[in-house]
Amino acid sequence: MPKSRFVYEIYIASTPEMVWKALLDGEFTQQYWQRDNVSDWKPGSPWEHRDSTADRVVRLLGEVVEASPPHRLVLTWAEPSDRERRERHSRVTFELESLANMVRLRITHEDLEPGSNMERNISQGWPRVLSSLKSLLETGRALNTWAR
Repeated sequence: MPKSRFVYEIYIASTPEMVWKALLDGEFTQQYWQRDNVSDWKPGSPWEHRDSTADRVVRLLGEVVEASPPHRLVLTWAEPSDRERRERHSRVTFELESLANMVRLRITHEDLEPGSNMERNISQGWPRVLSSLKSLLETGRALNTWAR
């Protein structure tokens, strides 16, 4: 069965450098995602998406495939239970492009199993997370990303 793909673009009144920092720096990600992204962000290095709480539970993990600051980052993406099952890892590409006084941030999340929990979760999650990121960078206040 062919894999699925999710693409989302958002425009943020900021610089590529600030958006890049906000995507990778735990101080920022805690504010708009309630999680830390942890890595040295070098190609071949592991990365983890951890709860910001004291228990630091790993929610997602993968490997840095490509890093070209502040314009392009490519990661593999998987649930911890699929750490060793590479065929279940999806791939996320972050592309940042400067346009006048703003940045176009494009997320391409591909190699997803059609109908999977991961596909459902990211199709709802990316718009929420990126809207909160935009609010944080533009107003200094993140949204309640996971509000019901």
